[in-house]
Amino acid sequence: MHVLKLVTKNLLRHKLRTFLTILGLAFAVFAFGFLRTIVTAWYYGVEASSTSRLITRHAVSFIYPLPLSYRDQIEKIPGITSVSYAYWFQGVYKDNSFDNFFPRFAIDAETFLEIYPEYVVPYEQLEIFKKERNSCVVGKKIMEKYGWKLGDVIPIEGDIFPGRWDFVIRGVYQGRDKTADETQMFFQWSYLEEQLKQRTPYRSGQVGWYAIKIANANDAAAISENVDALFINSSAKTKTETEKAFQQSFVSLSSAILTSLEVISYVIIGIILLVLANTIIMSARERIREYAVLKTLGFTSGHIIGLVAGESLIIAAIGGCLGIAFTFPMAAAVAASFPTMFPVFSVDLSTIVLAMTFSLLVGVLAAIFPAVRAARIKIVDGLRQIG
Repeated sequence: MHVLKLVTKNLLRHKLRTFLTILGLAFAVFAFGFLRTIVTAWYYGVEASSTSRLITRHAVSFIYPLPLSYRDQIEKIPGITSVSYAYWFQGVYKDNSFDNFFPRFAIDAETFLEIYPEYVVPYEQLEIFKKERNSCVVGKKIMEKYGWKLGDVIPIEGDIFPGRWDFVIRGVYQGRDKTADETQMFFQWSYLEEQLKQRTPYRSGQVGWYAIKIANANDAAAISENVDALFINSSAKTKTETEKAFQQSFVSLSSAILTSLEVISYVIIGIILLVLANTIIMSARERIREYAVLKTLGFTSGHIIGLVAGESLIIAAIGGCLGIAFTFPMAAAVAASFPTMFPVFSVDLSTIVLAMTFSLLVGVLAAIFPAVRAARIKIVDGLRQIG
């Protein structure tokens, strides 16, 4: 109890220095937590991927389409329970600014949302969507962002598929959990197909990729090989992989950036250590005579170590808590500003644990040298110490 009182008094002795050290630690922890949140947000799509879904795309590149006729052949493979398909539509809403971008897909209205149950659409809305060719279903986040309501028309200027496209909002989907992307728009592939037959007939009868539901996730590798074997001699060879591997391929395009962010986040921990260690060493050096006096009064070396380490740990703990607290409003601001870039942007529990663990670890490491030095110093040498 006496040691704790002394630690508190020591913290308040140089209020400005203590405040600035805590503030520096808080910003460092905030930077670490924020960078880690960016990295985890980038991997959310991978982590949320289903183990019982496969994706079949063109073997050369995702941008090349596949024939619609492949579907009937894929469905016959043992172990496959259902097959759906989708097509990346792109297009321009209002203008080409990033703020007006959101993913737009042409899907098979009858099967796609069954294979992706994480996108929850009210039954009545879904039935209307299936019946009306130019209808669409949009995510809750972009619905709120643009202030749309059911029945509104979304005008899209086509680029991959040229022309003016008007879609009527007939449904709003919500994510089954926080990992689901609520920033997408789905419309009927059949509507796209009808328009292509009129405008560019040679582009009809094609899809972007197939989404395959399998009965047993353990059979994913074997079923993937069977699917690709069907079209090995065709002009449009396929590559089938798990949904997680498919998502990972997109994340890998930014792997260098993500690795850099991770490295920087750990470098920041080193900076925290140097800042706190410098403060604690300065404090301990100033109090050598005081520690010698305390020893003459009966304080043990353990008490002296407790004084130094306690001050370091309290500063580290307060700085860590403040830094973590700063991270939450910043994460919320980023999530609101970039909903399509980061459909899920929240501070993960693992990030909080890591940030706090590192903060306390830094507090311990920063105190080791000055605490041991103060504990070992002889009373006579300590009393001779000046400044």
